[in-house]
Formats: sequence, C-alpha cells, structure tokens
Amino acid sequence: MSTASIQMKLANPAPLGLAGFALTTWLLSMINAGWFSGDLMGLVLACALAYGGTAQAIAGVMELPRGNTFGATAFLSYGAFWWSLALFIAFFHGKVPAAFIGWYLFLWGVFTFYMWLATFRSPRALQFIFVALWITFLLLAGGEWTGSVALRMAGGYGGLLTAVLAFYLSAADVINEVYERTVFPIGEARTFSRHAVSL
Repeated sequence: MSTASIQMKLANPAPLGLAGFALTTWLLSMINAGWFSGDLMGLVLACALAYGGTAQAIAGVMELPRGNTFGATAFLSYGAFWWSLALFIAFFHGKVPAAFIGWYLFLWGVFTFYMWLATFRSPRALQFIFVALWITFLLLAGGEWTGSVALRMAGGYGGLLTAVLAFYLSAADVINEVYERTVFPIGEARTFSRHAVSL
C-alpha cells in the first residue's frame, strides 16, 4: 500500500501585512500632513485595531512556519505599534508629555533603522519602504520634541510616501504571483536571502 505524499504550499502573508500597514499609515498621515483635522481620528483608531494591528499581526504569525524571522519580526512589531498607538490615543491622549511621545516615535525609528539595514539583500521596493518609514518616524519625533507643525506635516508626507510604497509592494506580490510573471517590478536583489521572497 503506497502512501501518496501531500505537499502543502504556504501562502505568502506579506501582501496582507503590507496592505494593513499601508492603509492605516495613509489614513493617519493625511491627518499629520494637515489634509484633515484630528476630529477624524476615530476611523484611524478603528483601522489601526482591525487592519493595521490585528491583520498585520496575523501576517506576522503566518511568517513563523515559513521560517521568515524578518517578516515575523516586522509584521508583529508594526502590528503591535498600531495597537499601542490606538490604545494610547483612546485612553491616554493628553496625559503624556510631548517629549515622551517624541521618544516613543524616535525608538520606533531606531527599530525601523536596523530593520532597514536587514533589507539590503531584499528587493529594492522593500528597502525604500523602510528608509521612508525611518525618516517619517524621525520627523514625527522631531515634531513632538520641538512643537514644530512643519516637522509634523513633513512626517505626514513621509508617511504618505511610505504608504504608497507599501501598497505598491503588496500589489506587486499579489499580481505577480497570480500572473506568474513580473507585472510590477520590485527591483529584485542580486543576492537572495530567504526573506527576499516573502517581504
């Protein structure tokens, strides 16, 4: 009696995580850039909890059986970022000094910086996302430390750019896989690592 071997293909969770990050980042960044007032923050919080936080964290968990340390660390961390930001705004806004908020944003910038360093063997599209996000965090931190509206707005535009880049890579991952060819180029790295395939 022969036993047929069953091969299981794990889905690529990167498009989900990237889209959750991109959509939530875009909404918040429109407010930071001054396009809309902070009165609309409620929708950002809802999206941060459901899509930017939860869906992105699910993508991070999905990276674990794939052996993708980078993807799991990135998606779980930024999912936690959105959860922490939503909880802070909902319950503690106005109770924490701006200087301390600046440190919160700066430390996320530190995390993003060394994650960016880890993308150098990955597609260029991923590198662009992390460097844009790193600069965004620094600008937003500077805005909190100095009270500069200009820096906060610049951080908003940095976030918009980051969101566009993340949406692009998410779309590329989905569409290129469906059509089994490169429809949207992502700047494949010359030396591939295992996390150059997913995220």
